[in-house]
Amino acid sequence: MPINRRAAMMGLGVIAAAPSSLAQPSIVPAWPTRPLRLVVTFAPGGSTDIIARLVATGLQERLGQPVIVENRAGAGGTIATTHVARSEPDGYTMVLASSTVMAIGPALYRNVQYDPIRDFSHVVLLSTNHLVFVANNRVPAQNLNDLVRLARTTNGGLNMASSGSGSLNHMLIVLFGNVSGATLNHVAYRGAGPAMAAVLGGEVHGMSDSLPSAAAHIRQGAVRPIAIAGETRSRSFPDIPTFREQGFDLVTYGWFGLSMPSATPTPILDRLHREVSEVLKTPHVVERMAEFDATPGNISREAYSAMVRADYERWGPLVRASGAVAE
Repeated sequence: MPINRRAAMMGLGVIAAAPSSLAQPSIVPAWPTRPLRLVVTFAPGGSTDIIARLVATGLQERLGQPVIVENRAGAGGTIATTHVARSEPDGYTMVLASSTVMAIGPALYRNVQYDPIRDFSHVVLLSTNHLVFVANNRVPAQNLNDLVRLARTTNGGLNMASSGSGSLNHMLIVLFGNVSGATLNHVAYRGAGPAMAAVLGGEVHGMSDSLPSAAAHIRQGAVRPIAIAGETRSRSFPDIPTFREQGFDLVTYGWFGLSMPSATPTPILDRLHREVSEVLKTPHVVERMAEFDATPGNISREAYSAMVRADYERWGPLVRASGAVAE
């Protein structure tokens, strides 16, 4: 079952308990009357940045105001997320949310200055996507079992990059190392772009990435895909086998959404959800996302909030049990 459908099912259980928009004033000042800021938690070049700019372009056309994309990398996205949590709840600042910042970061970093449930109103699911392991073409591994054997015969193990310490891709490296017994040394970069550059340059053996971010490099043959972490193979890349097919029971998905400070007026949240949902239906956005295997979100605001909570409750214990620490 696709992750967005699961999220919708999870959302059904919380709709009745969700606060009604009637509980807040139904009339708010005209919005928007000035530019909006979309804060991205990682450096330019990765899937977070691609999705953000694609949505921002469509949204500013619908709202008639610029939507400025602002990249704030560092500390697994918690710096940018803290900034937005502390921003004025006036409907002009939002963060590109993900499992990395809403579920993993709070368990991985000490003294995180935000609560993913209490401090945010989760507005709209933008997309879901597969995660993928890729290797430098000079690495003699065609599949996961090859990768494990190589890690066991290489002094010190293999070096695997990710978009940053505390990212979902980092956690996939940790979990695969745990279930396979392979020594995989995580190397954190400030974004998927720099991490991929390290793979291409031979600085590391491979990386864990989102399929949207790695798609162009895979199509060009610049890197070798090893496995995806979905329940089924990708429709865009049907030749890449899953972790499960190769004997490792790991299934997880990446997702991106928009979230705002918790006290943002409900009418603004509702309108933003409607406008972004329309952007996600436009042929250009659907086609562009399909190019890198991202599936546009199509669930209610309540269901998206339920999905964030479910990820928060899932990943926190796993992160702590894995022994992973912020680097």
